[in-house]
Amino acid sequence: MEMLTHKQIWAAIDELAHRSAMSASGLARNSGLDTTSFNPSKRFTSEGRERWPSTESIAKILKATGTSVTEFMELVEFSTKKSSYPIGEYKQTAAQNSVPLIGSAQAGVGGFFDDGGFPVGQGWEEIAPPTGASENAYALKVSGDSMEPLYREGDVIIVDPMAQVRKGDRVVAKTTDGEVLAKTLNRRTSNIIELQSINPEHQTLSFTPDKIEWLARIIWASQ
Repeated sequence: MEMLTHKQIWAAIDELAHRSAMSASGLARNSGLDTTSFNPSKRFTSEGRERWPSTESIAKILKATGTSVTEFMELVEFSTKKSSYPIGEYKQTAAQNSVPLIGSAQAGVGGFFDDGGFPVGQGWEEIAPPTGASENAYALKVSGDSMEPLYREGDVIIVDPMAQVRKGDRVVAKTTDGEVLAKTLNRRTSNIIELQSINPEHQTLSFTPDKIEWLARIIWASQ
């Protein structure tokens, strides 16, 4: 008898969401779970080890979709034969109807993000994103002048926690002190993270990696 793998179970959850005409986040929400329960960041530990979904979460999605355990196991088998996106990679959708809009003041308050930089909870104001925004994207309002003249206070930026971050990318970073910063990633090593402001009147900030909770790339901005 073959052993089940993490990838098979997560792929079956994705397939169940697809057959229910929902995203993985929508499936979680409709099952009474946190919307981030099935996000790629939850499929691995902070050390990079694969993580199993809880039996409670599986029980809830089966109940919400009227799926039996036998039918779910058939999805496990089906998902092993189906070509799908690799677990943990950025999942692109054709278009999202809306993404949550989080005020910059709210973003700095503890409890609004998980450890992967995904927004937690419900009841956010929502805006229509550009075509191609993924289900993981969310919007922030710019506060302050450190990104002028590129971004001005009140502009809306769309951030995607799953998009790969490289040197020179415009990013949003959250520090362990709760500060949320919109900067350019100037340097990132095992010992230091440098965040540069567009505005020359603001100095480049340096952090040790343990002082940054997460970095997420800015994929779009209102102009």
